[in-house]
Amino acid sequence: MVTLRRPPQYERPGPKLEPYQVILRPLITEKATQVAERHNAYTFEVHQMATKTEIKEAVETLFNVQVEDVRTQNRKSVTRRYRLKIGRTKNWKKAIVKLKDDYRIDFF
Repeated sequence: MVTLRRPPQYERPGPKLEPYQVILRPLITEKATQVAERHNAYTFEVHQMATKTEIKEAVETLFNVQVEDVRTQNRKSVTRRYRLKIGRTKNWKKAIVKLKDDYRIDFF
């Protein structure tokens, strides 16, 4: 019998994340709403240590939907100026979650 998923080579360091700790907030922007309408894909800000499988499981449990694909981006910090002070924004991770055709998420 052939197994489709291989076991992980190593365990991820750090604590085991709960679904509500993996997904921090949905990103509601103009581009994100267009992607949601056209491609049935929703964007979220997620925990830095979260993997694609953890993101998939978290979305499925929190929103009761079926996930088809997960794409992630690590967004780097940017230097910003406010009056005479120079600071940096934080690094964060963005996940674009594509759902199966029968499922939708309503944020409003």
